[in-house]
Amino acid sequence: MEATFASIVFSASPLVYAAVGETLGEKAGVVNLSMEGTIMLSAMTGFVAALVSHNVVAGFLAAMGVRAILAAIIAYASIELRLNQIAVGFVLALLGIALSTFIGDGFAGRRGKSVPHLAIGGLSKIPFLGPVLFNQDLMVYGSYVAIIVAAVFLFGTRRGLELQGVGERPEAAFARGIPVNRLRYLYTIIGGGLAGIGGAAYSLDVILGWRAGLTQNFGWIALAIVIFGGWNPVRAAFGAYLFGALLVLALKLQPVVPRVAQVLPFMPFVLMILILVLIYLPAFRRLADRHPLLRRVVAGDPPSGLGVAFAPE
Repeated sequence: MEATFASIVFSASPLVYAAVGETLGEKAGVVNLSMEGTIMLSAMTGFVAALVSHNVVAGFLAAMGVRAILAAIIAYASIELRLNQIAVGFVLALLGIALSTFIGDGFAGRRGKSVPHLAIGGLSKIPFLGPVLFNQDLMVYGSYVAIIVAAVFLFGTRRGLELQGVGERPEAAFARGIPVNRLRYLYTIIGGGLAGIGGAAYSLDVILGWRAGLTQNFGWIALAIVIFGGWNPVRAAFGAYLFGALLVLALKLQPVVPRVAQVLPFMPFVLMILILVLIYLPAFRRLADRHPLLRRVVAGDPPSGLGVAFAPE
């Protein structure tokens, strides 16, 4: 049982980085629809950089850099050129997929560096929680830090409140002297860097190695998790762990029900879509409004300024 939960936490950690990073960017008002392609590109970049440099840290830094640059392109297209964020993101998604396949072709199937296992002393000895949470590696521990720091920053600091204001009411934030577009650049790039860590985590830790289409569909799932989490990093992380649980369940059921072995790997994607549909049904929303506890776990509304360019007058 402990091993199963530990594998859920491990396999979901890349999605935690991607979902938390995208949450930060969208809270600032910029939606990055390129996630599918850019996670794939960062996975390839991280693997190749680590392989060439013989250094895992260099791989993660390269993946962060590539993803941050692409996030900056989306921010520039939205803020300066006032192009449609959805259209630009979709084009970059296709570009990322194509580039990862073309550039990474010569590195497919090669063995590279991986993140070493690192149990945390006495914490790993705690019954159940120790083996599940603290008998992992630095990539997993970093995902815990990302969740906590993002939540505390967003909901417990003045800068975090300013970030929310930029995404919710950019005109009001600007009137109070907050540099709206500068902050949109900043948090879109930071969020992009976090998502880059998630991409590299697949090729350097969770799946190991590179092949074309390594992270196929995980970018779309990360975007869905942000919506599922109501633009809240803690709930988004919960969505990532839920998805990880569905993946592990599908893998464990394959030997038991071999006749549907080809269908089971798609279960997490189908169930995630069904959950998203459920929480946005009017009847379910009305039920949530009547019960505060249920309301807390239901996905919230998107930032009012999400996807809308802001032009200071």
